[in-house]
Amino acid sequence: MKLNTPRWWYVRDRDHARVTRSLLKPLGWIWAGATARKIARTIPVDPGCAVISVGNLTVGGSGKTPVTREVLRLLRAAGIEAQGLSRGYGGRLEGPVRVDPSVHTAADVGDEPLMLAQGAPAWISRDRVAGARAAAARGAQALVLDDGHQNPALRKSVSLIVVDGETRGDEWPFGDGSVFPSGPMREPLKAGLARADAVVVMLPTDVETADPELLAVFGDLPVFVARLTPEGPPPTGPQVGFAGIAKPWKVERSLKAAGCDLVDFVPFPDHAAYRPEDLKFLQDRAAIYDAGLVTTEKDWVRLTPDQRTRVTAWPVVARFEDEPAFAAFLAEKIGTDRLQSAR
Repeated sequence: MKLNTPRWWYVRDRDHARVTRSLLKPLGWIWAGATARKIARTIPVDPGCAVISVGNLTVGGSGKTPVTREVLRLLRAAGIEAQGLSRGYGGRLEGPVRVDPSVHTAADVGDEPLMLAQGAPAWISRDRVAGARAAAARGAQALVLDDGHQNPALRKSVSLIVVDGETRGDEWPFGDGSVFPSGPMREPLKAGLARADAVVVMLPTDVETADPELLAVFGDLPVFVARLTPEGPPPTGPQVGFAGIAKPWKVERSLKAAGCDLVDFVPFPDHAAYRPEDLKFLQDRAAIYDAGLVTTEKDWVRLTPDQRTRVTAWPVVARFEDEPAFAAFLAEKIGTDRLQSAR
């Protein structure tokens, strides 16, 4: 059973939920040790093409999939045959298989690969090496790995770390720095940053600048700011929102900031598989307020075709504040001048 993301994970005050954190701390040490051993013992494979890894240091909620989509868009706009590669979390297929949105469902390949496949060829494979070789055999000149930072199987041309740059009050992207399950970290901050080539700080549209205290954490690493930008306004009239992502409260904030008349909001666990009874509950809530239903694109692709007719998707995309600088950085790392000439 999936559980909702504990919001206390992102509170950096170590006295907050102190007993729970202390009880879970030994499990975090085990998790961190296992991750470090896997990375240290694996010899990365060169798949014969450039590999751009887009990952994060926390358990979801940073915006890595929108960044992956944007990197794919920039590469393909420059004439580079870039293809996406994901593990296919939440799907039943092991792969390698190329995702076909007209055939596959989220239950087959996972929700994030379905989103990637809307704008570029995308593959899922539990075995990243097998998936990379399959994509290269189908003409991939560059592979963009969605959630690849803790997977050492492939030799990477560039490793990007995506960080949620929204800091409000005690809320901090890394919490108190504890590793899962006593905190949101997949590995210790210092270890994760040591393998990164650059950081992408994701900001919502209603936050003007990145927190200087957060930027100082990254030391000498290049930092690029990107924003999650809605592709259009939210639906008009009263709306009941819902989301099954790592930080559902951020969707609630964003809808309100975009001017949505949000009368209620229902959080679900990350990657939730919506059951008929879930949709009935949501429809009943909407009926109380004579409202519509609105959710994220990631949630919408997990709905059945019939359920989609009753829910409005509100897509967002990642856009870099200084796109030419980011394109030049990528071009240098993957050894091509096509990104620079396409600016």
